[in-house]
Amino acid sequence: MLILSRRQDEKIVFPNLGITIDVCKIRGSSVQLGVDAPSEVRVLRHELAESLGELTSDIVESPTPKMSNHRLRNRLNKASLALHLLQRQLDVGLREEADETLEKVLAEFQLLDDDMGIESSRREHPRRALVVEDDANESELLAGFLRMSGYQVDTARDGCDAMEYLADNRHPDFVLLDMQMPRCDGPTTISAIRGNPDYEHLRLFAVSGKEAADVGVTIGPDGVNRWFRKPINPQTLVSQMDRELEQVTQQYRLQTS
Repeated sequence: MLILSRRQDEKIVFPNLGITIDVCKIRGSSVQLGVDAPSEVRVLRHELAESLGELTSDIVESPTPKMSNHRLRNRLNKASLALHLLQRQLDVGLREEADETLEKVLAEFQLLDDDMGIESSRREHPRRALVVEDDANESELLAGFLRMSGYQVDTARDGCDAMEYLADNRHPDFVLLDMQMPRCDGPTTISAIRGNPDYEHLRLFAVSGKEAADVGVTIGPDGVNRWFRKPINPQTLVSQMDRELEQVTQQYRLQTS
């Protein structure tokens, strides 16, 4: 949470939103805030509480395809409620309560700013997957579902193609591996990937008609991260992929906060 010291002339910056809030004057039960926002943002210009409805419209209608409108509206609703409560508290002289409410307002803007930054990063570095499957029809069906779920997807016919792809291209977030393939099967591919320190951060998901024990593959750091038995539920697969990347994002935020 962002804690406001409430000193006059303090500035709070939300870089991903392009918004700066200045504490211009503190007098009695009144706090004067100055808000600097981009020209295309018609919000937070003069009266903060009265303008938030325009902020909701501008941001929700803006092209942020990967951001959940539900989550965004919830963030804005909390900020709106806090701003209106803040105004009422200042009107009746509840200074301490108003200070606490102002912290909540700024915290919601900070969360919104963080969300915008994460989504911007995702647009610049989209989620990527490599599907390694020798059945062309099955490969394209799975790749199509992943693409509809927001992933950039490439395909490889077997482990040999997959190793060539990894050597020549930016590494994907996930490698989805069938186990029974010609030339270079799943276990051989896993061994080659895990034996190369350049690929230590790759997440390997097995997608196979067999159990891990049947093909001699472990689930863990030396094998695959997850095992999905065919026939798979593709939504379950995507949900697990999304969850893993969200955990990485949360860890990054904790390390940099």
